[in-house]
Amino acid sequence: MKHPLFSHHHPVTPEMRAARNRQKPFIIWFTGLSGSGKSTLAGQLELLLHEKGFRTFLLDGDNVRLGLNGDLGLSPADRRENIRRVGEVAKLFLDAGITVLCAFITPYEKERRALKEKFGERITIIHLTTPLELCRQRDPKGLYADWQKGRIKGLTGLDAPFEHSESTDVQLDTSTITADEGARSLFERLFGQPHC
Repeated sequence: MKHPLFSHHHPVTPEMRAARNRQKPFIIWFTGLSGSGKSTLAGQLELLLHEKGFRTFLLDGDNVRLGLNGDLGLSPADRRENIRRVGEVAKLFLDAGITVLCAFITPYEKERRALKEKFGERITIIHLTTPLELCRQRDPKGLYADWQKGRIKGLTGLDAPFEHSESTDVQLDTSTITADEGARSLFERLFGQPHC
């Protein structure tokens, strides 16, 4: 029998935490193929935000799968659950008054739409549209090489889909810019001011 659950409302509110942190917290969510530069760009942008005095935290796909989501595989159902859990963790960071950067492949449009519906204007989804061939050349984790040798299956962009994205706010191709240039461009776009 399922036990009844109730949401507790505590004396210190998310608004109070945001005021203490002197910022309006939100989520910056990076999506794209493996090797597109999600973690690199998210890390560079977090560094800029940190230098400007923002309170931030970066959630990265591999790091989360090494801990919280270590029980999940790469099946479509597990991929959906991975994103659902990360969305819930991101919400906790928002409630704590912290801006959270998320770097996850997020291959399914349904999950990206669900994030937009859940967070509204508190989330910006950035799709790194870096071409598959460049991602394969970069191959920072050796995933494409392992797939080529038959060691792994279900690699997004090859034998697992990356669905067309209509719910993203920004599209960025990292084949033509450095991580530093991309981070500066995003900072200016998100905050309406150039980074000096």
